[in-house]
Amino acid sequence: MKEQTAIPQNPAEFSIKTIILPLLAIIVGMIMVILDSTVVNVAIPNLVQYFETDLKTIQWTVTGYTLALSAVIPLAGWLTDRFGSKRVFLFTIAMFTLGSVLCSAAQSPEQLIIFRIIQGLGGGMVAPIGMAMVFRLAPPERRGSIMGMLGIPMLLAPALGPVLSGWFIESFSWHWIFLINLPIGIVALILCLKFLPDTDRGRTPTLDLLGMILAPIAFSMLAYGVSEGGTSWTSATTLTGVIVGGVALILFIIVELRHKHPLLELRVFKSSDFSRGIILAWVSQVALFGAMILIPLYLQQIKGYSALETGLILLPQALASGVGMPLGGRLFDKIGARPLAFTGLGIISGALFILSSITAETSLGLIIVSLIMMGLGMGLSMMPLNTHVLNAAPRKLVGRVTPLTAAAQQVVVSFAVAGLTGFLTSRVADHTTGTGGASAVNGLVAGFNDTFFLAACIALFGCLLSLILRKPKQMKEETLESGDQPDPAMMMGH
Repeated sequence: MKEQTAIPQNPAEFSIKTIILPLLAIIVGMIMVILDSTVVNVAIPNLVQYFETDLKTIQWTVTGYTLALSAVIPLAGWLTDRFGSKRVFLFTIAMFTLGSVLCSAAQSPEQLIIFRIIQGLGGGMVAPIGMAMVFRLAPPERRGSIMGMLGIPMLLAPALGPVLSGWFIESFSWHWIFLINLPIGIVALILCLKFLPDTDRGRTPTLDLLGMILAPIAFSMLAYGVSEGGTSWTSATTLTGVIVGGVALILFIIVELRHKHPLLELRVFKSSDFSRGIILAWVSQVALFGAMILIPLYLQQIKGYSALETGLILLPQALASGVGMPLGGRLFDKIGARPLAFTGLGIISGALFILSSITAETSLGLIIVSLIMMGLGMGLSMMPLNTHVLNAAPRKLVGRVTPLTAAAQQVVVSFAVAGLTGFLTSRVADHTTGTGGASAVNGLVAGFNDTFFLAACIALFGCLLSLILRKPKQMKEETLESGDQPDPAMMMGH
């Protein structure tokens, strides 16, 4: 995204008043999407009950959404070069709002999954394009403070999402967690139309059409295979998903390595430091985000908390993450990624081991302590790992790393949600076979214990894996190709 905005960049003339309305337009659009990423987790038990279906089906409302996000994130740069940032931002906000309204009107789980995919296709580009636009609205000497203003609602949204979701579900119905996006989306569109500056279009590179086709097939089929594998790794559905997804993934890798302007820049994996960092990031994301979808289920299905109470219980985790992130950022500059990743993942694995021994009688205080530990561990480890990955990328490819890491994160999260919910369903079925009544509750608890234990083992593996991290080697300065300039705004989007 190389276009220049019409905002004057003369420091003497600059005033925050000149960009406050465009900034507000972008924030309103972004906060709607960020809020939506956290509201559905709390609603899952209600959706299972409302549609009279099972957890393995409803989890695809999360998996389908995250896969849709991963499909469009790499297209953000190409589309803004082709059509301009303002047009694409308006289109994505409109598409997300339409998807939200359709979700609120869903009559079956299949419809809800399809409409969530539409939401994801719109929402995936909102954050990276919005951040890039804010980055360009401000003069260089004021970018830090202005991006900091943007960071406040971005930190608050994940904390408020579960609480708002619980309140809507308890006071109204689950439909409102989606329907509320209609007035917010309309306001965002009006503000964007009126106040966002028009932008010039950049030189449009060749679009990787084959990569666009193969990537969704590979990732969705693999996620389906992983989900079905929780029940049986030898079933026809599991094997179909894994084989079709695996073949598509191999073809996708071949296409990306040969394309001049690939959808995802896979050549960056030639850097061993980059590969170590991103694999560790994936392991931590599987443990953390997979477990985060289980906790609302445990709180509502076993402890009997309402949706609003569940949202409030989850609040300390988001707040702890908000404390850990700036702390991790400061410490990274002094001590590097390895000690922070080791400490953060160690705290996360400790929290998950505590959760693996919970029962129906476990005190709320212990659960909240575990959630605070997870939030703090996430805050300490995620930002240093992301920064380490960017620092480890070959200089000439650094501008293409963010679409890769952001898209890969969504794919990994979709695998984590599909895999751990499938494993939970399988373990609960094994523990409750031939039993009923009180034993069924014990079987449900045992299933959660097994699943949290698996997540804890994954986090512990990541903790040990962090020991192989090293400071990226200093490479000779290379001339960056046109279009490869790193964009800090885009780098903040994951």
